[in-house]
Amino acid sequence: MTDTMVEARPSLLVERCNDSGELIGVVQLDQEYFGALVNVPLLHQVVTAQLAAKRAGTHSTKTRAEVSGGGAKPYRQKGTGRARQGTTRAPQFAGGGVAFGPKPRDYTQATPRKMVRQALRSALSDRALEGRVVLVDRWSYETPRTKQAVASLRALGIDGHVLLVMGSQDVLAERSFGNLPNVNIVEAGQLTAYDVVISDWVVFTDDTVPGQVTDAPPGAVAFSSARPTVSEDDDAAGDEGDLPAEEGEQAAVIEVAEPVDEDDEPADEEEEPAEGESNEDEVAEAAPKAVRTRKPKAETTAGADEEDDK
Repeated sequence: MTDTMVEARPSLLVERCNDSGELIGVVQLDQEYFGALVNVPLLHQVVTAQLAAKRAGTHSTKTRAEVSGGGAKPYRQKGTGRARQGTTRAPQFAGGGVAFGPKPRDYTQATPRKMVRQALRSALSDRALEGRVVLVDRWSYETPRTKQAVASLRALGIDGHVLLVMGSQDVLAERSFGNLPNVNIVEAGQLTAYDVVISDWVVFTDDTVPGQVTDAPPGAVAFSSARPTVSEDDDAAGDEGDLPAEEGEQAAVIEVAEPVDEDDEPADEEEEPAEGESNEDEVAEAAPKAVRTRKPKAETTAGADEEDDK
């Protein structure tokens, strides 16, 4: 959301789906509610007033006159070298009264009705400009099931904080989405600008969407689509029976060597040395290594003398 007034697009097209994520058609939203100027200062003022109206205002503290006790003078007026004190219930003493503490009050702000309506239009228009408005024909839940509600959000491609605007007849859907912490459920008559601002996605039904919804011209494409789509490559891979790799696993890559013809010369041929050049390294490697032998130990002097006598 920008800091200034933003002009909406001339046509706001949204995909109309069922709760299973199947596309039914493309419709055009009402310009009065989804094509208004996004007045950020007005939106901030109204949201602040709505948050202030939620405050109970029951906080209260006691002053020095309301704290019990402290009727006697703590010590004499003069001669102690300390500052003169008349009571131990003064704010500077432990257990004393609170200076300038909060008292019960009403935090509500007077906000004209026209400002509240225009702020709601600005919030809805901002979500429509970002492609964050989803239209469902109806919630076809026969029994309240949280698992089915999660599957519906996944099929619609919705994540983050979601605002569901439901009617009085969507009791089963309200119970199905009630256990999800990231889903906020609001009745159509109780929708406020604050509910829209704190949500990433706004989901309407045919009965709860404000204004008049008309069918888009033939061949029209929605401004943004969050539904997960399957590409042609994925279809081809699915037909061949390939299984995608699980999360955290990498698909193995197999390299196949190309066949080599016998007639073809090997790529890595040893180059013959040029005339006059000797490859000393190769000769040194080819020559056998010299083997060191130990000399026999010198015989004792006594044995040498005996040989001489013989």
